[in-house]
Amino acid sequence: MNLHRTQSGRLPPAPRPAAALTVLAAAQFTVMLATSIVNVALPQIRAGVGLSDGGTTWVVNAYGLAFGALLLAGGRAADLLGRRRVLIAGLVLFAAASMAAGLAAAPNALIAARVVQGLGAAAIAPAALALAMDLYPPGPGRGRVLGVWGAVSGAGGAGGVLLGGGLTQAWGWPWIFHSVALGAVLVLAAVAALVPRTVSRAAGRFDLLGTATVTLALTCLVWGLTTARGAGWTDGRVLGALGAAATLLAAFAVIELRRPNALIPPRLFTTGRVTAGNLLMALLGSVWIALFFFLPLYQQQVLGSSPLATGAGQLPLAAANMLGSTLAPRISRRAGATATVTAALLTEAAGLLWLSRISADGSYLADVLGPSVLVGLGLGIAFVQLTALAVDGLPPQDAGLAGGLVNTTRQVGGAIGLAALATLAGSVTARSSTHEPHLAALTAGYRAAFTVSAAVLAATALLAVLLIRCTSPRTATATATGTALAPAPAPAQPS
Repeated sequence: MNLHRTQSGRLPPAPRPAAALTVLAAAQFTVMLATSIVNVALPQIRAGVGLSDGGTTWVVNAYGLAFGALLLAGGRAADLLGRRRVLIAGLVLFAAASMAAGLAAAPNALIAARVVQGLGAAAIAPAALALAMDLYPPGPGRGRVLGVWGAVSGAGGAGGVLLGGGLTQAWGWPWIFHSVALGAVLVLAAVAALVPRTVSRAAGRFDLLGTATVTLALTCLVWGLTTARGAGWTDGRVLGALGAAATLLAAFAVIELRRPNALIPPRLFTTGRVTAGNLLMALLGSVWIALFFFLPLYQQQVLGSSPLATGAGQLPLAAANMLGSTLAPRISRRAGATATVTAALLTEAAGLLWLSRISADGSYLADVLGPSVLVGLGLGIAFVQLTALAVDGLPPQDAGLAGGLVNTTRQVGGAIGLAALATLAGSVTARSSTHEPHLAALTAGYRAAFTVSAAVLAATALLAVLLIRCTSPRTATATATGTALAPAPAPAQPS
């Protein structure tokens, strides 16, 4: 396809932008699917591969950590090497690693495959988002793109639980990985056929030192938090890992300030509300992934649901999430971005607080269904609004990096949140098991995790009010996405 630049330097719209957007959204859906599809099957994976308690958590964390730690590198690579090219390479790597995970017969092999799977996802997500934003000119179309992105991201998380449950029950846990591999291959073929080639690339060189430093720092951080669950917070390995993470993150900050081609250039934070958006997204992510970890465990281990029934139980949450993502632009038009973000976070917090009342002799209808709908609605609306906030005011040449940054903050926040909440839940369960039955002790741990998650989101809602009101007004990208980011709750454009 022969494409020419417009006077603004951007590529003209694709001949079939709706078809291309569908394919790119499918790529994002596949990435999010791989985050949650293992959750329902964790007991079967643990028995089949011989995982320890810590190793079971790493089946989730290995993917999330590699994904989050390398998303910045993936976004920068997409800007420098070409977004379509990086997307295709990421899909190939993702599919191969998914197949390897399904064939793994030992813990180390499975966790290594999940790391490589996360590496592929780190190339896919920012490239796909940047390509999707390029499909539509500034205006309401950009807001619809973000709405679609929010819907498929939430649907991928909940849909992964459903698909994981069905496949595990029907054919066994390896098929959760084989199915993801097949999906990635189908998306790859569709990308090659329907997503137009791009010719614009950013100038500069890749920051290898910065990438290596931040990746190692995040690895030490999450490893320390995960190890603390079994070894305790005063264990020398835990303290050493957390100290190394702090040192490496400080070194990364110094490196980035001095390098002309920094992985996270300072210019990223000089326009719009990038810092506020990414900080709030990290806090949202800290409870997002943990929710899809603890809720299926409660349904299976306490309520006794089958993997398929557990997955089906996530459908109301997924439907509510998609509804929230669709309604976010309309709500923002009427209430303003500040009120919309705050209300969405508080709605999700209310749902999690409701979940904190689960009991060992409860039921799905009484303990899970209602709060799942509240959580899904709040999550969908908050995701769309915070994504728009995180790309506010950035120039087009940084689109891939911006997509990588907002995905990084969500995934790293999720990995850290899961490690911390799993440690908390495990500690509460261990204390409760001395005087309560096993199922009651498990439930006590899950209740503690949901309670802290609700508190985190309530604090995030308060922080959102302060940050959005105190940062500069919206700039070009906010207008381009059609999202009103002005401090006052005045009528706004669709997000």
